[in-house]
Amino acid sequence: MTPDLPILYSFRRCPYAMRARLAVVHSGIAVELREVVLKNKPAELLQASPKGTVPVLVLPASSEKEGRVIDESRDIMRWALRLNDPDNWLCAEDPDRLWQSEALIQENDAVFKQHLDRYKYFERYPEHPQYYYREQCETTLVKLERLLEQHRYLVGESCSIADIAIFPFIRQFAHVDREWFYNAPYPLLQHWLDYHLQSSLFIEVMRKYQQWQEGAEPQLFPAPDTH
Repeated sequence: MTPDLPILYSFRRCPYAMRARLAVVHSGIAVELREVVLKNKPAELLQASPKGTVPVLVLPASSEKEGRVIDESRDIMRWALRLNDPDNWLCAEDPDRLWQSEALIQENDAVFKQHLDRYKYFERYPEHPQYYYREQCETTLVKLERLLEQHRYLVGESCSIADIAIFPFIRQFAHVDREWFYNAPYPLLQHWLDYHLQSSLFIEVMRKYQQWQEGAEPQLFPAPDTH
């Protein structure tokens, strides 16, 4: 019998959903994963969060929050890491690093992501050519490269929530034109991205799951070890 687990609605390739899954796996928490297709959103997802975006976490009614819904990826990350944060991604007892992390994530979400969407889907934004939107993205790339010149990770010598929350979006940027990205003058950012992409944690969260359908057997996440 499946225990009463939190339910995580997700979409494999969505960078917001990626970072939520990364935090969940890192924290060691088990959830029921419901992989959705955004063109065919299940009614249960829309009932939990009418805005219809992923990720969405629905806590079980047996929890203290009585079925509370968390539908912002950053909040899902914090929820998981506050339960268990083995590598101190939340920078406990270091408020300066945490403030820097949150500022970088906010800039990524509010500024870089907007330029990234225009760069990736430039046909929808004919006001400017594609390279213009790429140049707008480069403001963030330059900033991240300079941070990595100072230390191994974005806000210090150890990984933080900023690294985990941001690298899925740099991955998305790189995939628009891989040749351009890996020939651009951002060697430290390229190395940082590849390090995260090759990590066992990222490989785990990118396993493929079947699309969820009502009445289907629950899919545990992370997947039980079958070796």
